[in-house]
Amino acid sequence: MATRQVLNELAKAYEQRSGHKVAVESIGGVDAARRVAEGEAFDFVVLAADAIDKLMASGQVVAGSRVDLVHSGVAVAVKSGAKRPDISSEEALKRAVLAAPTVGYSTGPSGVAVVKLFERWGIAQELQGKLVQAQPGIPVGALVARGEVALGFQQLSELIHLEGIALVGPMPAAVQINTIFSAGLCRASTQAPAVRELFDFLASPAAEEAKRRNGMDAA
Repeated sequence: MATRQVLNELAKAYEQRSGHKVAVESIGGVDAARRVAEGEAFDFVVLAADAIDKLMASGQVVAGSRVDLVHSGVAVAVKSGAKRPDISSEEALKRAVLAAPTVGYSTGPSGVAVVKLFERWGIAQELQGKLVQAQPGIPVGALVARGEVALGFQQLSELIHLEGIALVGPMPAAVQINTIFSAGLCRASTQAPAVRELFDFLASPAAEEAKRRNGMDAA
């Protein structure tokens, strides 16, 4: 879901350039990986780089086809109108997390890393009962906007287009969580040449502005 907006934008741009029709289905990464692993017929898949590597190892993604597309960082959000906590340093962020009545995180790789950060800080026990994991495909920001979560952590790209929330800012550099999202050619594809042409475009300088506009950096 982190790449949903940028992929839709770039798919349309590629259609105009090439005449090829590109249909993108955006779902949670866990479900996407499962469906490809089960052999469902897709031409390509975009997931965190390590998930693409696992699908290559199992043979569902063609070996050597991985193309790194973006670097995606995690940001922090609160409900619109709520007081924005200080997250300017690692210690400030830790205090903000401890002070929040509820803390939301995703099922994706960034969510796993957020929980590991809390464990490294030694506050996991204190946060029991306060942590809320969004369901696959549901943005953490949606929970924040509805008031179900006071402090939300998710990829910036998934937060910047949501209404009802206020971005506090990116996680401090010392603890920022960066995920590389990559594309892979599915073994089930019958259109490998067209997919590789699409990958060339997605990784080209022509795609960089769209990536920045959607809260990501080119890989």
